[in-house]
Amino acid sequence: MDNFTPYASLAGGLLIGISATLLLMAGRMAGISGILAGLIPFDSKDNLWRILFIVGLIIGAGLYPALGGDMSAMNINPYELSETTHTALLIIAGLLVGIGTYVGAGCTSGHGICGIGRLSVRSIIATVTFVVVAALTVFIMRLIVGG
Repeated sequence: MDNFTPYASLAGGLLIGISATLLLMAGRMAGISGILAGLIPFDSKDNLWRILFIVGLIIGAGLYPALGGDMSAMNINPYELSETTHTALLIIAGLLVGIGTYVGAGCTSGHGICGIGRLSVRSIIATVTFVVVAALTVFIMRLIVGG
C-alpha cells in the first residue's frame, strides 16, 4: 500500500467522468481510439475538437510532473525501460492493440468508461475481455517469458 493515493485517484476519476459526460452530452464518445481514428479523413469538419482533446491529453501528462506530481510511484525509469524492452516487441504490441481496438469496435476508455456508464452489455463484455487478456499477458510475460 505504498502507492495508495485516494485523493489524487478520486480527483482523476472525477475529471475523467466529467470530461466523458460532457463529451457524451455533446453526442461524442470519449474513446481515444475512436477520436484518433476520426482524424484519418483529415478534411472532416469536426477535427478541431479531436485535435484539442489529444493535445489536452499530452499537455495534461506533461503538466502533472511540472506542477509537482510525484512520478516515483509509477516506478518507471525511461533509461531502464529502453535497455530492457525490445523495440520489435513494442511495435508488435502496438499493432496488436490497434487491431484489438478495431476488432473490438473501441478501446478501454470508450468501452470501460463510457460504455459501462451507459450499461452497455457489449462494453461490459469487452472490458472484462480486456482485463482478462491483460492479466494473462502479465502472467505470461512475468512467469513464463521472465520479462
